[in-house]
Amino acid sequence: MKKLSDLIIQFRWLVIASVFLITLFFTYQLFHIKVDSNIINSLPADDPDVTLFKEVGEKFGSNEIGMVIIKADNILMPRVLDDIQKITDTLSNTDGIIAVTSLTNIQHLEVTGDDFQITNLINKKNRPKNKEEANTLMKKITSDPMITGNLIAQDGTSSVIIFSFAGDAKIQETSKKIMKKVDALSLKNEHYFAGAPFMVAYVSMVVSHDLAILIPISFLIITILLFLSFHSAKGVVLPLITAGLAIIWSMGLFTLMGFKLSMVSNNVPIIILAMGTAYVIHILNQIAHQNDTNRISNLKNALSLMLVPVSLSALTTMVGFLSFIFGAYLTMIRDFGILAAMGTFFSGLLAITFVPAIIAVFPEKKIKKQNTSAKKKPLLLKKFLIPLAKKVISHPQRILTIWIIIFIISLGGIFLLKRSVSVAGYFKDSHPISISEQILSKSFGGTKPLFITFTGNILSPEVLKAMIDLENYMKESPLIGSTQSIADVVQELNKKVSGENKIPDDEGSIGQLWFLLDQQESISHLVSPEQDQALIIAKFQDIGDHSTIELTDYMQSYFDKYSSEAYSIEMTGMPFINKKLSDNLLYSQIVSLIIAIILVMAIVSLMLRSFVRGLYASLPVIVTIGIVYGVMGFSGIPLNIATVLVASIAMGIGIDYSIHFFSYFNHIKAKGGTVADAISESIHVSGKAIVINFISVALGFLILIFSNLVPMIYFGIIIALSMLGAAMGALTLLPSILLLKQKKKS
Repeated sequence: MKKLSDLIIQFRWLVIASVFLITLFFTYQLFHIKVDSNIINSLPADDPDVTLFKEVGEKFGSNEIGMVIIKADNILMPRVLDDIQKITDTLSNTDGIIAVTSLTNIQHLEVTGDDFQITNLINKKNRPKNKEEANTLMKKITSDPMITGNLIAQDGTSSVIIFSFAGDAKIQETSKKIMKKVDALSLKNEHYFAGAPFMVAYVSMVVSHDLAILIPISFLIITILLFLSFHSAKGVVLPLITAGLAIIWSMGLFTLMGFKLSMVSNNVPIIILAMGTAYVIHILNQIAHQNDTNRISNLKNALSLMLVPVSLSALTTMVGFLSFIFGAYLTMIRDFGILAAMGTFFSGLLAITFVPAIIAVFPEKKIKKQNTSAKKKPLLLKKFLIPLAKKVISHPQRILTIWIIIFIISLGGIFLLKRSVSVAGYFKDSHPISISEQILSKSFGGTKPLFITFTGNILSPEVLKAMIDLENYMKESPLIGSTQSIADVVQELNKKVSGENKIPDDEGSIGQLWFLLDQQESISHLVSPEQDQALIIAKFQDIGDHSTIELTDYMQSYFDKYSSEAYSIEMTGMPFINKKLSDNLLYSQIVSLIIAIILVMAIVSLMLRSFVRGLYASLPVIVTIGIVYGVMGFSGIPLNIATVLVASIAMGIGIDYSIHFFSYFNHIKAKGGTVADAISESIHVSGKAIVINFISVALGFLILIFSNLVPMIYFGIIIALSMLGAAMGALTLLPSILLLKQKKKS
């Protein structure tokens, strides 16, 4: 390590010049960075559920359904209908939008004797001009089951304009364009955007907002902390520059490799900021404790002492992040791991090369040395680290017992852990998307569409009757709010033409009815152009953690009883995709955590040249992870696409504290110190860097409480708690184990 340290200092100008040129290159790449927060695009392409979901979208125009909700006291009042008409026209004239359906354009069959004609449900003849006419028309419309619960609420206080995105449409860009155009209409009534495409658009906007707002706040807070810790420009500027460079390098390389930011990876810059400063803190702390009168010698000694622990700290943290590559179901979680690992690598590399080079080139002003005996002890050392060291050395058994009790209590909370994958739940209750979800759930039978595909001759009475029968079965379940299919349309049309509320018994009669429907655009999302496939679109009511499982079992019991050679049935939709996500959250968590623990323990054991010591070093973090999961269970914080990352990250970052403690402990022991002396000295010296590091990392993550995404808020809180546990574990649990082991030997 001494030779490598000498080389870094010797070629310091080359190091600085190289960093400058690389930074210019990666800064240019940042101008091409893109964001994709659509979970559908993050699903594995070879998953059968995902494949079927995408096939439905391609076959029936789109499975991407958007909605605009209008709220009013009476939705049929003239000024409200004017707003609905404006939105309908705006959507119809927007590129990438197909099949717009609203109260003002949906068609209706009117039968008078033997004559019938298809006209708009609300037309020039019946369009209300006052409240009385609005109430009269309301009674008529809300008595129609095809309209009520689909386009208008039963109480008449809200209406939905439904539309589909074209298969080749750029969903995110088109959604934002629609929001901008509708907001510019100066509507007289409240309006909300709903559906998965708008959720994605809102997430994308939140991602951009968080990057623009949270990173500067994080920089400011960490700057204040560094100044309070080091009281020097070097102690503030070097950690921040290093972290900033690591962010530019990793984000630039990430973009160059063709990756896109998501609702998960957008927070990596904040993570890099917290970690990038941490490595520099350890190096600066070690330089401050060197006693050589020659500045360059001090620098070389500190660097040779810190090269291994900093490199191994970066390596173990990278392992924690890279474990997501093997365990992640969503590609956005895999991408998060890749970006964070790159940021960690660059942070460690810059800390051991660029920082020493800068210090060697730009020395601090000489400060007159104080008499050692008269030199004041830092407040952190005097008020916290010295008393802590005394407590640890005096009461190791008591400290170990406290940790065991906390861990056992936390195990109970682990069994209370819940999972959450609903994107709607990622927003705060006051957010417009949350309000729209509440309206849809209350008045329109649910927010998540289910798609049941029938393959066969759709004009066959047997197929249409089977569709009606399945719909009736589905409506008996409290999990289904409403259903819609081409069979409903045929049955309703037959009722108005023949007076019989049923599917005709012969294909000829169905053909005559079909003649009236064939040119209507509104049925294109219900039946394929070849009339060999049709959809039942149902609205799912998510009323509990096991709702999707209950619905799957409920539907499967029907499929097992009823089958026919005339048709086949398949079922898909976001609830089933969400169930797959939920199942894989647990799988991802277990796999990534096992990989992280095994690899981290292996690396630390090699460094310490002892499996037992590697296990001791890992124990504080493993215990902390158990406690954190217990806290999540007791507090109701669910396992979601953000919090699922916590354990592996905590393992990767948290082990750094044990590595630095053990590294200095071995250094003092090698000089002939006793275990108690080595522990005391390690707490005094490494403890300072560990505490500053912990506060820096924790504050960096706690910035996420200002995010507009609920999972990110939870993620920030839980990681900060993990860092607290890992730091205190390294300063109390680890030395207690070492002391008790020594006492047992003697």
